[in-house]
Amino acid sequence: MRKVTAIAAKSDTCAIPCFDHLKVNKVKKALSKEEKRLPELADFYKLLGNTTRLKILLALAQGELCVCDIAHVLELSMAATSHQLKLLRDQGWLGMRNDGKMVYYRLNSEDLLKALRGDLKILEARLR
Repeated sequence: MRKVTAIAAKSDTCAIPCFDHLKVNKVKKALSKEEKRLPELADFYKLLGNTTRLKILLALAQGELCVCDIAHVLELSMAATSHQLKLLRDQGWLGMRNDGKMVYYRLNSEDLLKALRGDLKILEARLR
């Protein structure tokens, strides 16, 4: 039998392997309800895990902007900006309208904006 040392006691794992069958089964059951959606949720966060796309979403929270304006805000090329806008639009988060030769984008999801602002508040609280 292995002796538990002070180092092992301070580690991130249990010193004695055991588990509570009731708790484990309850948690597994709860997770199984969400399991089908988890890959989709991971992709959702992957899409949001990009500073440029986050900037676009927060910029459009200020109101509708044309692609040229968004490109200038981001200091990116029109092509790079359009690529990022397409990814966000494909998720349904952005609306788009054409006005002659101009293309305007707007935020379609107030819930997404609320979530982003809430996450920013969490980060700010961590820094205090």
